[in-house]
Amino acid sequence: MNDKPKSHHHPALSRRQLLGGAATAVALTMMPRRVVSTVAAQGMGKPNSKFGGVQIGAITYSFRSLPSSATDLLKHITQCGISSVELMGGPAEQFAGAPSGGGRPRRQMTAEQRQALEKRREALLEWRLSAPMDKYRELRKIYNDAGVNIHIVKFGSIGNAGMTDGEIDYYFKVARALGARGITRELSEEAAQRLGPFADKHEIMIGFHNHTQITPTTYDGPILSHGKYLGINLDIGHYVAGTNESPIPLIEKHHDRILSLHIKDRKVNNGPNMPFGQGDTPVALVLRLMKREKWPFPADIELEYRVPQGSDAVKETTRCVQFCREALA
Repeated sequence: MNDKPKSHHHPALSRRQLLGGAATAVALTMMPRRVVSTVAAQGMGKPNSKFGGVQIGAITYSFRSLPSSATDLLKHITQCGISSVELMGGPAEQFAGAPSGGGRPRRQMTAEQRQALEKRREALLEWRLSAPMDKYRELRKIYNDAGVNIHIVKFGSIGNAGMTDGEIDYYFKVARALGARGITRELSEEAAQRLGPFADKHEIMIGFHNHTQITPTTYDGPILSHGKYLGINLDIGHYVAGTNESPIPLIEKHHDRILSLHIKDRKVNNGPNMPFGQGDTPVALVLRLMKREKWPFPADIELEYRVPQGSDAVKETTRCVQFCREALA
């Protein structure tokens, strides 16, 4: 395992290869109590989740089952010992004073309800086009003072059809005010074409996030060709579940365009999310590759497996952090 993985010579990864490092992984999952106490102890001071030169972080979506204001999230993050995060855009905008946008329309809505929803959306857009960046800079300082860097902000709709240029510029300004080096959204060729010039102008990356629709050649196509600041937010768990292949060849090929990884452990054949070390995703091998190659992009935990009874998202994310620490030791 000390040699550089040769996965690119094996397009269809065998189960043995996919589970490389599994013995270590299984051992890590056997120590939940020590895991929680060890990492949680970091929360007494400023957290540090950079292990062996690899920045381990989390997307704050991981804490969706808990109170999720920007300040609530900071408490969860520091309790896990995490020092850098991908922050969901909703809590950031709420902190900055955004009016409610009304959410998605329900299937059954009266004409009056639809009209009210549209008015709320118009009010949110008007707010975005005139919002000062002071509150975002304040939020950045609060996080930084606690020892947490906001390296990415997620605005999943940026670049969608019908979005005005002003709203797109607003999202990039927010990212800069928060100190983020990139924005993440879902895969979309149309959005890439629209966002390429904006990303280049602001010199802030767009990272395209995948679900199981991805193929090993998705990023070989034109999606990254529309701007030098367009990149990849590769979810390695979804990749394994959707392709039944290791993500390592793709990471090796496109490492210079990767904004970040989402790390989770899923089973092949579109299988379920599992605690780290119990699925088919070579999480430990990916982290060791990042360490060996000294690649600068972060690996962000996305907690999607079912939280066991008697536990919570903070405890489970803490276990994931410890798994990463041990894998990088």
